[in-house]
Amino acid sequence: MLEVQRLTVRFDGFTAVDDVSLAVRAGEAVALLGPNGAGKSTTLRAIHGLLRPQAGAIRFDGQDVTALPVHERVRRGLALVPEGRELFGAMTVDENLDLGWIRGRGSPAAARARVHALFPVLAQRRGQAAGTLSGGEQQMLAIGRALMAQPRLLMLDEPSLGLAPRAVDVLYDALAALVQDGLTLLLVEQHIAEALALAHRGYVMVAGRVLLDGSAAALLGDEALRRAYLVI
Repeated sequence: MLEVQRLTVRFDGFTAVDDVSLAVRAGEAVALLGPNGAGKSTTLRAIHGLLRPQAGAIRFDGQDVTALPVHERVRRGLALVPEGRELFGAMTVDENLDLGWIRGRGSPAAARARVHALFPVLAQRRGQAAGTLSGGEQQMLAIGRALMAQPRLLMLDEPSLGLAPRAVDVLYDALAALVQDGLTLLLVEQHIAEALALAHRGYVMVAGRVLLDGSAAALLGDEALRRAYLVI
């Protein structure tokens, strides 16, 4: 479904992503792991179109989307839940959700109903300002807003950042349900055990490059990797 080929992204002479290649097959969950500053978030932002790479190609469903704007990638089925959520705090839960809906893909009410079914607390808070929600509820809302576009590949950047352990458990239960329903995921995460429990495969980035890739079980059991990069 997604092929990233020899991607390079530079900022002011600094190479944040260096010759990175990865692939995500339809229906699988893939974790993109590594220490802070490894280039993981930059990779997601380039795939989504928020950053322009200096080299490499991004293919989605066999089509080159490297030069396409963000909105066209979203229309084709790519969605990103950004680090930090980027919600509109003064707007209600449902108003934030509606911002993710794409005209022509059913009704916004039907799309909201699907999100409410996944995250019942959002139905209870639907008229509440997003800025008054707990951290876990805000992350649910950010994911729900991305789901309003009915993506085929959902990318998540540090979804558990700053959340209490119970909120992380609820979040990962919801992500597991989405994978069970056939949604494809690409996940950047610092909670390594949770990410690899969800994922089928993973890539490990260090200093802008892919150091290792393999099955989730193989990565989780790699003691040298755990000691060097992924302290769980």
